[in-house]
Amino acid sequence: MERDGAARPTARLGPVTRARVRRVSGSSVRDRRDDLATEEPLEIRLLAGGESRTVAITMRTPGADFELAAGFLHGEGITGPGDIAAIGYCTDEDLDPEARYNTVTVRLTTPHLPDLGARARNFLTSSACGVCGTASLDALRDRCAVPAVRPPVGVSATTLYGLPDRLREAQGVFGRTGGLHAAGLFTPDGTPVAVREDVGRHNAVDKLVGWALLGGRSPLDRHVLLVSGRVSYEIMQKAASAGVQIVCAVSAPSSLAVDLAREFGITLVGFLREERFNIYACPERVDVGQP
Repeated sequence: MERDGAARPTARLGPVTRARVRRVSGSSVRDRRDDLATEEPLEIRLLAGGESRTVAITMRTPGADFELAAGFLHGEGITGPGDIAAIGYCTDEDLDPEARYNTVTVRLTTPHLPDLGARARNFLTSSACGVCGTASLDALRDRCAVPAVRPPVGVSATTLYGLPDRLREAQGVFGRTGGLHAAGLFTPDGTPVAVREDVGRHNAVDKLVGWALLGGRSPLDRHVLLVSGRVSYEIMQKAASAGVQIVCAVSAPSSLAVDLAREFGITLVGFLREERFNIYACPERVDVGQP
């Protein structure tokens, strides 16, 4: 597969792709090389009892693919902790070497494939796609009922002010390309725990959730989640599934995101930038320093 203005890719693509661009600035015109955020499809397959099935094909930035698959499956309610036996790239000999790194097979501990029902996608989704009609609000309520007792967690306004800069500092690929979203996990005192980047906001969150699941760090009920863009229903769905109690964004939330945050008792902070923010749900977890 050739890319316009770029060298032929290797079998395993990285998060950055080199390309030639023509830069115009006033009367100055020059050709140069530039770094682009790589966008490639990822097919997620389930394997159990000798049966295999494709669950989704999503556009993503290569890197942390196993975490992305695990986080996606968890967010859709397809798998839970302990359901995943192994994750690996496809070894089908009939696939081109490049395609093998764009296909992830998740082997389950169960003897049979789960009954996916309406949750099965089996079509190409975009890097910005989340629920796409496959997960109803009722199903989310069944999976993510608010527990009677939750561990106390709170954060100060001063700590929140510093999170966007800390997230930006950890965005290595964004620094080269300027074309990626990010999601970061922080402790309540603002210490960075993990940051993931992707062309899709939802993928970045899935990668974080998958990182926690595969590392035995779930639930994430003692962490603050920060996303670099806006907050939609899909982001809140994934946060609720992972047990997150505080979600922040540098941009705006949607109306359904706010509704979901209030229903599930999640603190939702938006427009977190330049030492200001709005709290849309559960403000009691944020210490604003007033008596």
